[in-house]
Amino acid sequence: MEHITLLLGIVIITALVFDFTNGFHDTANAMATTISTGALKPKTAVAMSAVLNLVGAFMSVEVAKTISKGLVNEEGIQPEVIFAALVGAILWNLVTWLVGLPSSSSHALMGGLIGAAVASAGLGAVNGGTLVTKVLIPAIAAPLVAGLAAMLATKVTYKLGGKVGDKTSAKGYRAGQIASAGLVSLAHGTNDAQKTMGIITLALIAGGALPASANPPVWVIVSAGLAIAMGTYLGGWRIIRTMGKGLTDLQPQQGFAAQTSAATVILASSNLGFSLSTTHSCSGAVMGAGLGRKGGVVRWSTATRMFIAWGLTLPAAALVSAGAELVMRTGDVGVAAVAVFLAASCVAIWLISRRQVVDHHNVNDVEPAASEEPGVVTTAMAAVTVPPTAAAGTTAAVTDEDLKATIPAATTTPAAPAAAV
Repeated sequence: MEHITLLLGIVIITALVFDFTNGFHDTANAMATTISTGALKPKTAVAMSAVLNLVGAFMSVEVAKTISKGLVNEEGIQPEVIFAALVGAILWNLVTWLVGLPSSSSHALMGGLIGAAVASAGLGAVNGGTLVTKVLIPAIAAPLVAGLAAMLATKVTYKLGGKVGDKTSAKGYRAGQIASAGLVSLAHGTNDAQKTMGIITLALIAGGALPASANPPVWVIVSAGLAIAMGTYLGGWRIIRTMGKGLTDLQPQQGFAAQTSAATVILASSNLGFSLSTTHSCSGAVMGAGLGRKGGVVRWSTATRMFIAWGLTLPAAALVSAGAELVMRTGDVGVAAVAVFLAASCVAIWLISRRQVVDHHNVNDVEPAASEEPGVVTTAMAAVTVPPTAAAGTTAAVTDEDLKATIPAATTTPAAPAAAV
């Protein structure tokens, strides 16, 4: 093993802590829909995801190369800078986990690295071209591509399964969901585990333990894979609840379409070395699948909060990391102060989370998405939708069933007895 100093050891341990938080923060990406539709029991689902994340970590190092060689200029980057980057990323992961929002661990790490590097060496420390082409553009494109693919796939699956009984169709798609969930977990390992590999490799290069052109050593790959697998097994139930039930109410057909679409996007990006947010891809796919089913509803209030969190991830992590880097300039005392602050913050967030526990017993206990009060767009669409009977040219009256097909259930009020149909 390379020569590791005390500071470098602290940075490596902190990077593995981030990897651990990445695991439980992103378990929802692979398993939320599988758990919400009942295709797998919660604990079985996270155990399966953990194993496949570990396997995926060994399949490629292209994303790790983007982190360790492309995003920031290695010259002038010290281990303290990387430690500061990890502080911002870990804290953002824990805050968004606490409130149950599926934000991007990848962008938290990118934002932390950018903020710490700029605070240390100025704007020139960041490779703007790599940031735009391999981080920002994929961040915008991934949810759109995955969402459109999932919406079309959902429409196709319902059309193809229209002649099959509901029970038979649901049973078949549950089996498909298990397979597609495994594919997402494998894809997550090939993308997200590599980010920690890249950050540890960058730290080793900055500390002089590896040459500038080195790829991640085997022990780095193994440790990063194990850390994300252990975090995945822990569950991250708060975000699983949001992804599985909070955004939309998915049927097995939709879950299969969402997971397959997301896995395709993630695996393609890993091959190209794009530091893609698996959270963006999977969340976009879930919303697309929700819109793809006739009568499907997306809870846009939750989606809006999620979009805001996505937009804040890079700058928030960057600001925290930049502040940590400035504190650490005071020397060993500053490094110790930042380490104590990080540890105290983690404990405080965990204690707050204990006030309202979410685990595998109550992860699916949430109101259906269709019960949400409609917004302006939903109300307008309902107002102009032609009931099916009228569209067919019949004179049949509009029934309660017609209204329920166009307006969410929570918007209908009990009719007076004299006006009942």
